[in-house]
Amino acid sequence: MLRTTLAGLRLHRGRLFTTALAIVLGVMFVTGTLVFTDTMRESYSKQALSGVDEFDALAVADRDEGAAPTGLDGELLREVRALPEVDAAAGLVHGSAALLDERGRAAGQVATLAVSLSGEEALHRYPVVEGRGPRSADEVALATATHRQTGHGVGDRVQVHGADGRTHEFTVVGLVNAGVDSLMNFRGTLFYTPATAAAMTGRDDFVEIDVVGADGWSQEEVAEAVAEVVGAAGVEGVDVTTGREYAALLSDAASLQAEVYTMALLLFAGVAVFVGGLVIYNTFAILIAQRQTEMALLRCVGATRAQVFRSVLLEALIVGLLSSAVGAAAGAGLGAGGFAVLGAVDPDMATAPVITPTAIAVGLTVGTAVTLVSALVPALRATGVPPLAALRTGATAHAPGGRRTGVLRVAAALPFLAVSAAVCAFALRAEPGQTAMGMVAAAGLLAFVGVLVLGPLSVSALTSLVARPLWRTGVPGMLAADNSRRSPRRAATAMAALTVGVTLVTGFSVVSSTMERTIDHKLDERFPIDYMLSKYYDEQDTGIPGHVARRLREDGDFAEVYTVRSVDAEVAARTARVGAVTGISLQEAAGEAVLEGGLDAAPGTAVLRADAAAELGAGVGDTVPVTTGKGRREVEVAAIADRESILPEVTLPLEDFAAGFERDSDDIVYVALADGVPQERARAELESVVADEPTVALNNSAAIKEQYTGMMD
Repeated sequence: MLRTTLAGLRLHRGRLFTTALAIVLGVMFVTGTLVFTDTMRESYSKQALSGVDEFDALAVADRDEGAAPTGLDGELLREVRALPEVDAAAGLVHGSAALLDERGRAAGQVATLAVSLSGEEALHRYPVVEGRGPRSADEVALATATHRQTGHGVGDRVQVHGADGRTHEFTVVGLVNAGVDSLMNFRGTLFYTPATAAAMTGRDDFVEIDVVGADGWSQEEVAEAVAEVVGAAGVEGVDVTTGREYAALLSDAASLQAEVYTMALLLFAGVAVFVGGLVIYNTFAILIAQRQTEMALLRCVGATRAQVFRSVLLEALIVGLLSSAVGAAAGAGLGAGGFAVLGAVDPDMATAPVITPTAIAVGLTVGTAVTLVSALVPALRATGVPPLAALRTGATAHAPGGRRTGVLRVAAALPFLAVSAAVCAFALRAEPGQTAMGMVAAAGLLAFVGVLVLGPLSVSALTSLVARPLWRTGVPGMLAADNSRRSPRRAATAMAALTVGVTLVTGFSVVSSTMERTIDHKLDERFPIDYMLSKYYDEQDTGIPGHVARRLREDGDFAEVYTVRSVDAEVAARTARVGAVTGISLQEAAGEAVLEGGLDAAPGTAVLRADAAAELGAGVGDTVPVTTGKGRREVEVAAIADRESILPEVTLPLEDFAAGFERDSDDIVYVALADGVPQERARAELESVVADEPTVALNNSAAIKEQYTGMMD
C-alpha cells in the first residue's frame, strides 16, 4: 500500500502542489506569528524589567491618584535611608513639564512627562543607553522614544515649560530607555536630576522609592523593613515588594501586551489555515474523482475499503508532514525577519529571535491535522462506491444530487442563518460594548457557515443564469459552464476560499467606513465648531486662563465662543467633575445629547452625564448632595445627558457654579468663525491670543476628525 501511495504522489504531484502550497502558507503564518510574538514577549520582558530586579525593595504608590499626594515624601525617604538593612535609596519624581517645539508651542498632543534620574548609577530606575544621566540643573536626558519622535539628540538644546509657568532651557546629555511603559512612550519623557524634576513638575513627593539593600540582608528582609517604615508613617495606597516580585509583575504585564498581538495575528493565521483546508479538500476531491477507475482496479484485485481509505489518508499524511516542515522552517525565518525589521525601526525592541520547540511543534501539528481532516471526506467517498460501479461511472460520482439533496442542504443551512439573524438582532439591542461586538462577529461566522452549506445550490443557480452568455464566448466558456453544472459542490468548495478573502476585505472596509462616517456625524452634530482650544495634560489643573475666551469674544471674526469649566468635587461621597458652560446656554450646549428630562437650567438643578448617573444611582427628579467651596447643598437632577456630550459629569447652571466654586479658568474653549472669515486669518488670531500660553493646544474640526479616523485607519 505504501508503494501504491508513493506512486500516486509522483503521478499527481502537479495537482498536489496547490495542496502543499496551501499547507506551507498556513503553517508559515502560524509558526511565524508564534516566533514573532515569542520574540516580542522576550523583548517586552527585558525592557519592562529595566534592571528593576537589581533593586532589593520598591515602595510603589498608585499612579492612578493623579495630582493627589502619594504619601511618599522626602521625610519618608530619609527614614528608609537610615535603616540598617538599606545601603542606598532614591525617590522617583513623576509629573508633567511640556517640551516645546521650534515655534515655542508644546510638542505633541499631551505634555511630556518629567521623571527624576538618580545621580547614582546603581539607583537608575531606567537605564542610560547613550551619553550619561543629568548631573546639573541645566541638563536633561531624553527617552529613546522621545528622541525618535522629536529628532533631538545628545548635545542639543531644548526648551521646556515648567509648572512655575516659565520656560527653561536644557542641554541634552543622554538617552534613556523607558522600557515598555506605554504612558512614558506615548507622552514622551524627559529625565532630570531629582531636584530639577521636583522644580519642573511642582511636586514634592515620589511615585516610588527604590532601595538597594546592605550586604548580608536578603531582599525579603529589606522589603519587610521598608514596609514597616511605610506602615508606621500611615501611608496608604503604597505596595512594598521585593525587586524579584516587582520584576515578575512587570514581566507578566509585558506578556499581556504581547498576547494582544498574538491573538490578532493568530486570528488571521486561522483564516489562512481555514482557506488552506478548503483548498486541500477540493484538491483531494478532484484527485479522488479522477482516480476512481484506478481505485476500482485496486478493489478488483483484492484491496479492501479500509486499505483504500488508509492509502488516501497516508498520502495526505505524507503531503501534510513534508509541507508542514517546509512551512514551519519558512515561518521561523519569517517571524525572525519580521522582528528584525521591527528592531531596525525601534532599536529598543531589538533582541535575538526566540524560536521555541513549541512554535515548531504547533505549526507541524496544525498543518498535518488540517490536511488529514480536510482529506477525510474525500477518503471516505473513495470507499463508498463498489468496484464495478466505479469502473462504469468514472468521474460522474460527483454529479449533483437530486431534489432531495437540495432540500437537505436548505434544511441544514436554515438553522445557521436563523440563529445568525437572532444573535445579530439581540446584539443590536444590547448595550454597546465588546460583548455586543463579539456577538455580531459570531453571527457573521454562523451566517458564513450557512452560505457555505448552500454553496452548491448557489453555484447551480448562478450557472443557469450565466450559461448562455458563457456558451457564446466559445469553447472555454462552454467547458466552464458545463464543469460547474456537472460538479457544483466542487465548484462551490473552490469558490469558498475566494469568498473568505472577499468577506474579510469587505467586512473590515464596511466596519471602518461606517465608524468613520459615524464619528464625522457625531462631531458635526455635537461639536459644530471650527476650532477647539484645550489644555495639555495638566496635573495642577490650572486650565486655560479665562481671559483667553474673553479676548476671543471681543474679536469680531468669531461668531461663537463658549467654554466648559469644571473642578473636582465630592458628589454623594464620591469625587466627580462638577462644572458649567459659559458663553452659551445649557440647552444649546447639550443639544440632542439629552436622554431623559428637560433643560430649564433652573437654580438648584443639575444635569448628570449618563455614566455619572449610573455610578450615583440617580435619575431625573432625584436629589444628590454636592460639596462646594461654600458648603454642602442638595441639587435636583433635571436631565440625563449622553456620556459623549461636551458636559462634565455633573453640570450646574453657571450662576450656581460661580456661587459655589472659585474657578475662572476653562477646561476647553470652543470657537465658531463668523461668516466669510478665512481659516488662515482665524488661526493666526487664535495663535496670537494664546502666544503666552504654550501648553494650550489648538485644533480645528478637521484635525479632531483626523485624530479619530487616523486610529481607525
